[in-house]
Amino acid sequence: MKIKSQTDLWSGIMFIGFGLLAIWISRDYPFGTAARMGPGFFPTWIGIIMAGLGVAIALTSLKSEEDKIGKWAWRPMILMSAGFVLFGWGIDHIGFIPSVIGLCIIGAASGTQFKWKEVIPLAIGLMIGCWALFIKGLELPFPLFWWR
Repeated sequence: MKIKSQTDLWSGIMFIGFGLLAIWISRDYPFGTAARMGPGFFPTWIGIIMAGLGVAIALTSLKSEEDKIGKWAWRPMILMSAGFVLFGWGIDHIGFIPSVIGLCIIGAASGTQFKWKEVIPLAIGLMIGCWALFIKGLELPFPLFWWR
């Protein structure tokens, strides 16, 4: 057996690692059943699915040929991490709507082709969808703006 695609191998290992981490973190939560799910049910199954997907992706590295892994994409890694931190902090401090819009803008800026004419409608559409799903649909008690 020879590894022909380093990107598939390392992607598979990453999925396996995150899946096992999710399973390990949720091990102390009550699992429940499919009819009465406990707090550990969802993260455990997501972890199992991620680990299985990781195995499948890693196995494709034996068949598909691709170039070697290039240099690290630092800009997307830093900007996406900053966007997630901003969103997590912003939910309580600046409100749900500015947090979603900020995450969209920072996420789009992490790519190579950032265009305001595309990002603004996307951010507004995603904000409306998130508001409809989480605030109206699921009735989560997030403040919409910093003034509550």
